[in-house]
Amino acid sequence: MNRQILKMDQITKTFHMGEEEQTVLNHINLTVNIGDFVAILGPSGSGKTTLMNIVGCLDTPTSGQYILSNHQVDTLDEAKLASIRNKEIGFVFQQFQLLPRLNAWQNVELPLVYRGLPEKLRKERAKEMLQKVGLADKLRNRPNQLSGGQQQRVAIARAMVTGPTILLADEPTGALDQKTGQQIMKLFHELHNEGKTIIMITHDKEIAQHASRIVHILDGQLSEECV
Repeated sequence: MNRQILKMDQITKTFHMGEEEQTVLNHINLTVNIGDFVAILGPSGSGKTTLMNIVGCLDTPTSGQYILSNHQVDTLDEAKLASIRNKEIGFVFQQFQLLPRLNAWQNVELPLVYRGLPEKLRKERAKEMLQKVGLADKLRNRPNQLSGGQQQRVAIARAMVTGPTILLADEPTGALDQKTGQQIMKLFHELHNEGKTIIMITHDKEIAQHASRIVHILDGQLSEECV
């Protein structure tokens, strides 16, 4: 029996542009179970970034209900949203978002610093995650000493170090060449095979095919296809 980890019911998001109101998400319904690998596929302007921000608790819907790990997210204030982001979501961004002054080890342990974990435990977990993504020999390298693919591996290790409920990836291969992008997708497959729940936002149909579910978004509405 599948165990539900995320449920969106009639999620709508509107923005005011002067006197006009623009609906970016229009009555979105989405369910994700533990262990799913979901690609949300859509072109620029489709609403996928807005949907990602709501999934990742970076924004809240105008209306509708969003349940994540038994938390009703749409009712929470910013402090509680920040707590959920730290505990439940591991973010992987297109441009890596690594801090240039920190080495790989320090970048990966940063979410654990925010949690207040002891230094020894932080270092052990960060090292373990970097070994997991194949960078055991790059612990002390800063981002400018790493290739694009290596930087994204550091970002994935940072996303996974807290043991998040969901790995949320925004165009994770968008800044990489095709060969490196395929290597990153191989790493996502390995994580998925270990039971990780992954939601990936992409405009690339070929990259979306790596997922076990593809959800299309267009004009703020979702439709699903079988893979």
